[in-house]
Amino acid sequence: MSIFNTIKQAIVNIYIKLELKDNTRERVPIRFNFNEIKTVGILFDATNPEDFELVKRYVVYLRQHRKKVKVIGYFSTKNIPDMTFSKLEYDFFSTKQLNWFGKPTSMIIQNFINEKYDVLLDLNINDHFSLKYISALSKADFKVGKFSTLGVEIYDMMIDSDNTKTLKYFLKQVDIYITMLNKVEPSLN
Repeated sequence: MSIFNTIKQAIVNIYIKLELKDNTRERVPIRFNFNEIKTVGILFDATNPEDFELVKRYVVYLRQHRKKVKVIGYFSTKNIPDMTFSKLEYDFFSTKQLNWFGKPTSMIIQNFINEKYDVLLDLNINDHFSLKYISALSKADFKVGKFSTLGVEIYDMMIDSDNTKTLKYFLKQVDIYITMLNKVEPSLN
């Protein structure tokens, strides 16, 4: 990473912390039950076609379990590929819709942020600032994402996954931990 990118990343991290201070949400301990979840928001890097297909299959799985799902896919290219188009549950953005800091400027993103989801799954394994920014400001009740120092202020559950891991591995970890949360009964002590 060049010095310029390192400085830019430091500025971006400060920026997101300031935005978080202005948009704090009340974190309340909740009993997590997959069967009671009605709405799921998903963020992911759609640049890799294999990851895109994997997320599509995961959305089908969630819909089979009667979850309403909304997905935002990010393309780390200037333009969104022609064969990709928004559908009811999918929207996309690219670097063209980002400002200099990497903040998304699209109204679609603002609508996603303001929507209240029962669970937000941030499948951002490549640490794209724009996806982390959306997660940080999202009004979701329960946020799941990749472990990072900045993530402590954003996510309710973080999953440790380094950059050598694949999205498939990360999704398996999400399923494992969600299953574990379903089995845990809160203590009355």
